[in-house]
Parts: sequence; C-alpha cells; structure tokens
Amino acid sequence: MNFRQLYEPESSTYTYLFGCRDTGEAVLLDPVLETLDRDLSALQDLGLRLAYTLETHIHADHVTSACRLRSITGCKVAYPELDGLPCADVGVSEVNPLSVGHLTFNPLYTPGHTDSHHSYLIDVPGVTRVFTGDALLIDGCGRTDFQGGDAAALYRSIHEKIFTLPGETLVYPAHDYQHRHVSTVEQERERNPRLGAGKSLDEFIQIMSDLNLPYPKRIDIALPANRMCGDCPDEAEIMRAEPEGPSIQG
Repeated sequence: MNFRQLYEPESSTYTYLFGCRDTGEAVLLDPVLETLDRDLSALQDLGLRLAYTLETHIHADHVTSACRLRSITGCKVAYPELDGLPCADVGVSEVNPLSVGHLTFNPLYTPGHTDSHHSYLIDVPGVTRVFTGDALLIDGCGRTDFQGGDAAALYRSIHEKIFTLPGETLVYPAHDYQHRHVSTVEQERERNPRLGAGKSLDEFIQIMSDLNLPYPKRIDIALPANRMCGDCPDEAEIMRAEPEGPSIQG
C-alpha cells in the first residue's frame, strides 16, 4: 500500500492518501479545498488514479475538495451513509465497507462529535491503522457541543469501538495542533487526559461540559458547503475566511 499523511496548516487538518500498488487506484480521506493542487500532484507523483474521496463526517472547520476532485479526476465521492447526502455517489456503513483495489476501509460508527461520524479501520499485512477523524485525537477528542454532538455517545464510541482494538493499532487523527502525527490505541487508553487512565463516563461528561469553546469560526461557510460535498461556496470567500484553529479539540 502507498500511504501518505498530508497536512493543511490553516485548519490543522490531516488528509490521508492511500494507493493500491497492484491496481494503481487511490483514495483521499478528508481532502481539503485549499490543498487541491497538492493532492493532485501527490497522485501524479505516485502514478495513482483517484478512485474515491472519503469523509469521516461533515466537517465544520474546512471545506472538502470532494466535488472538485470528482470534476477533475472522475472519482466517486463517498460519505457515511447516515449523512444522506444527495451529492455523494457512495454511502458507507459498518455493513457496507469501501473496497478499492486490494484495500478495504472498514467503517466504525463513532458518533459523539457529530451524530453520523465514522472512523475507518484498515488492516494490511504487518500493521493495523485506525483513522479516527475528529472522534479521538492525540491526547484529546473532538468537541461535542454542535452538529448533534453528545459527550456520552462519544465516550461509548471510543471505549467500545476504538479502545477495544489491539493496543498496537496505530491511531491517525483528522487534526493535530501540535504537529504530532500518530499515536497508538494503547497510548490513548493509558494517557489521554480526557478519556484514558480509567476516566469514568461522568468524569468525561464534566470535562467536555467545562470546555466552554468558542463558536467555530468557519462553520457558517463550511457546513453548507460540505452538505453539498464542497460544491456550493464562492472559492474566494472560503480563502478569505478566518481558520477555525484549535476549537474542534478545545
């Protein structure tokens, strides 16, 4: 498998590029509009053809490049089936994984940050990776106070779907504000200050309640755009908008 972790600094977003070496097909997970040219260059450099874009959830901090990538490359746009987006070509769920070449993206329903959030488990020989979106971050987690967020649901999602994975499973989040790249399930179980070290549900709910995070700065642009797979806003307006920064995590 070809694999690249790509970073967008304004929203501190990680986009992940996966390529099947046998078929030359590729997937971009959580692509960002501002890095469209970079992602196209990465595909070209690796000799890959983009088959799908894939999202963990409808983002509030950046606009996806899914529709523009579809227009340019002919790829298909995949979203969690629960989002019910007419603009999506494919809906994924725990019973409907996404297979591209010899790669399989196994969705894990992990609501709490949003009510339809999914993480993705990819198991290739020698290494298992889980891409946790905004649900589980390195030493943190996504906020739970908008988009159908629910602290109790997030606690259950992480403990039942992610913390039950083997400890050596690599954890790749959708954001990191300190330029960290990867963690492990064992590390997050042991030391995550919000969820690890045996934190109870009541403790977690109190932690999330006390965050008092500001209103996301780009939500009024990003949410309407992302409900149309990134195809509705004026691009210049997006580029001028102030980035959200660390308020997803708090």
